[in-house]
Amino acid sequence: MSPKNVKNTTAELAVDTMIAHGIDRLYGVPGIHNDGLFDALHGARDRIRTIHARHEQTTGYMALGAALATGQPQVFAAVPGPGILNASAALLTAYGMNAPVLALAGQIPTDAMERGHGHLHEIRDQIGLLRHLTKDAQRITGPADAGPKIAAALQLAQSGRPGPVALECAIDVWPASGPGDAAPPLPIARPAVDSDAIEQAAKLLGAAKRPLIMVGGGAQDAGEALLGVAEMLQAPVGCYRRGHGAIPGSHPLAVNLPMAHRLWREADVVLAVGTRLYTQQSVWGVDEELKIVRIDIEPEEPGRYRNPDCAILADAGAALTALAKALPRYNAARARRDLSAERGWMARELGRLELQMAFLAAIRRALPPEGILVDEVTQMGFAARLAYQAERPRSFLSGGQQDNLGFGFGTALGAKTAVGDRPVVAITGDGGFGYQAFELATAVKHGIALVTVVFDDSAFGNVRRIQDQAYGGRRIADSLHNPDFVAYADSFGVRAVRAETPAALERALVEALRANEPALIHVPVGEMPSPWPLIMLPRIRGTAQPGERAWP
Repeated sequence: MSPKNVKNTTAELAVDTMIAHGIDRLYGVPGIHNDGLFDALHGARDRIRTIHARHEQTTGYMALGAALATGQPQVFAAVPGPGILNASAALLTAYGMNAPVLALAGQIPTDAMERGHGHLHEIRDQIGLLRHLTKDAQRITGPADAGPKIAAALQLAQSGRPGPVALECAIDVWPASGPGDAAPPLPIARPAVDSDAIEQAAKLLGAAKRPLIMVGGGAQDAGEALLGVAEMLQAPVGCYRRGHGAIPGSHPLAVNLPMAHRLWREADVVLAVGTRLYTQQSVWGVDEELKIVRIDIEPEEPGRYRNPDCAILADAGAALTALAKALPRYNAARARRDLSAERGWMARELGRLELQMAFLAAIRRALPPEGILVDEVTQMGFAARLAYQAERPRSFLSGGQQDNLGFGFGTALGAKTAVGDRPVVAITGDGGFGYQAFELATAVKHGIALVTVVFDDSAFGNVRRIQDQAYGGRRIADSLHNPDFVAYADSFGVRAVRAETPAALERALVEALRANEPALIHVPVGEMPSPWPLIMLPRIRGTAQPGERAWP
């Protein structure tokens, strides 16, 4: 760490502060506006690794994937204007997924900002634009505030509901030298657990006859306490996308989205942990017989759509730990919950997705429990959100509310850089993979042993399905012309094979994971059965109010 009052550059102090916060890698594409920053990274290359990609979009997604896989803050850097705009989709996705990502954006010379001179990469009100995509955006003005602003940004990214933050720094400020010091980590702000709210929740849940728990991404680090509460209540734990892995998917109380929908009909008290619960309340429906308890760290969230019967504003782990201690005073005796009828129904329904289920089963057998699966906006991804059994927290990464096509490959690359020897598999369609397929070069350059499975139907498959079903088969802009994916990957030096059956996919995955090097498996497929009847579930309680949606 730089000694106080010794002259250092702004960039050196920023890098030293990141290192003091445990940041050991930075993702970025270099460019003239950030030359001072990258020179400081070169000077600290034995303490922080710089991972450069071929496109700023990918660096943002890599930071996102690393943050989702670890729960720890991650950093990427981009030049101003076109550079940070290229990464803006990743920032928006990070905001929707509550991922602690710090974006370092370059800027034009200080004396030219907002003057419209036409400087390279100039953009009007860049900091204002960034504030629409992040929790906050600030400007580093010199060496004295580099450390404090980096520390404050990383504090904000992790405080309350996590999320992305941004700092911009001008081309003339990064190399400017002056007195300053690297700043140590600041305390992470988390609200104290309200004991009165815990007592109220314990009374409601303890008296419930048919309790149900719904979890989202906010429950990922609260698994032990969550499981304790669920078993005490004998309450099924429902999840979709971000909630997978909060408790082991093989646990007798773990249920997927369609099963939770069936259980929602008869539930008398629902405990929602770290989830917006928006689809359940606005689409599945509520009535006077249903009591809702919300645990969320964001003060605005519990009542955003409908005021709950009880709101606990706290970190999920802290709230559930307190609830587990209070529940025995009020908890009614219950028989062990038997979900065999629901599981039988679910098995029959998933039988309609025979092809996707066979491929998913092959992936689950090949990927060890600690392995991470990253999905995409593809027919296999939709099926995975319904049926994949994630056994560990943060082992199933899905696109959240943005759910943007093309996010998966870059996100999986970042996740793999962050988790070391834990295996990571990305499933993507040919459409989504095309957004960043050239980043196979990045995987090879940096030795990122990600295994990517490309399910290829030569189409934007979901677009085609909607056009066929809702627009009388009037197809437009749906078909794709693809390369030979095996030859394409091989041209980058990536281990590549073709697998046309689930059994072949399983063998290829086992071999690729054992090889521990970048790999691609091409799976040619035709049209797959539609998963949407199991996702777009109907209202089953109450009456729709004006403005409520009929589907998620």
